[in-house]
Amino acid sequence: MQERTNTMQERMNSLQERINVAKTDPDAYKAMMALEAYLVKTSLTAKQKDLIKIRASQLNGCSYCIDLHTKEARKAGESEQRIYALSAWRETPYFSEEERVLLALTEEVTLIQGRVSDITYQEAKEKLAEKRLSEAMMAAIVINAWNRIGIATNMKPPLG
Repeated sequence: MQERTNTMQERMNSLQERINVAKTDPDAYKAMMALEAYLVKTSLTAKQKDLIKIRASQLNGCSYCIDLHTKEARKAGESEQRIYALSAWRETPYFSEEERVLLALTEEVTLIQGRVSDITYQEAKEKLAEKRLSEAMMAAIVINAWNRIGIATNMKPPLG
């Protein structure tokens, strides 16, 4: 048992010794921030962007981004009920048709192995129009990139 505890402690210590991309590679970080600046200008509402960010982060298991974006969503007026139910959005009545399309698209972009289905794509194109569909795909792509940075560098949310 002591050996397992030591091994886990060693693993935790090594996980904390990761790079900070913003400091180590500022050009890469600036490129990511340029994508964020683009997203601010899209026609997607703040609430829609929050749902996309939270759902992709849940699927990817990025604890830092889940913490950050749920707090941002609450600050922007999103209900706790909807945040708590987001992982089971299909089974709840809390999300509009447009939000459901955005969430389906986000899931398929995030879990890209199965591709974005023709059904999801056509429904999104009908409900969102081409420009908003492009913006929604980019929002999902950008948060997935941030999730991968957060996971690869072992970013953890602050306690408290």
